[in-house]
Amino acid sequence: MSDTPNPFEAMMQQAQDMAKALNPALESFSPKGFEALWPTMPKEAMELMFGNAVNKDGLDAKTRLLITLAGLTMQGAQADTAVRQTVRHAVAAGARKQEIVETIGQMSVFAGIPAMTRALELAKDVMSETEDDKS
Repeated sequence: MSDTPNPFEAMMQQAQDMAKALNPALESFSPKGFEALWPTMPKEAMELMFGNAVNKDGLDAKTRLLITLAGLTMQGAQADTAVRQTVRHAVAAGARKQEIVETIGQMSVFAGIPAMTRALELAKDVMSETEDDKS
């Protein structure tokens, strides 16, 4: 193996060193904390905006959010925050854990096992948070 560092790794290390020098607290910074700034909408607000309040015969908020989760999984579950927020909103709209898992699992046929696995990991994190809140 070569002792020459990977240019990307060297750049990342330089950025981390600079962040530590500017503010030592940035060493343990996680952008995941920003999600807490976006609260989950109440079910009634979701029904008004995403549900069947305007279109009485249309899809309800829970169904729309499960479809959104399917689409995010199809994209490879690359948008961690979007997947987690969608799962949070789906739970708030009445989606059961089984429905969320089935929605993601169904996408394995179209998006592949890696995308499904990633989406399930993200959903599991959110669902374990909501279970902790209930206890």
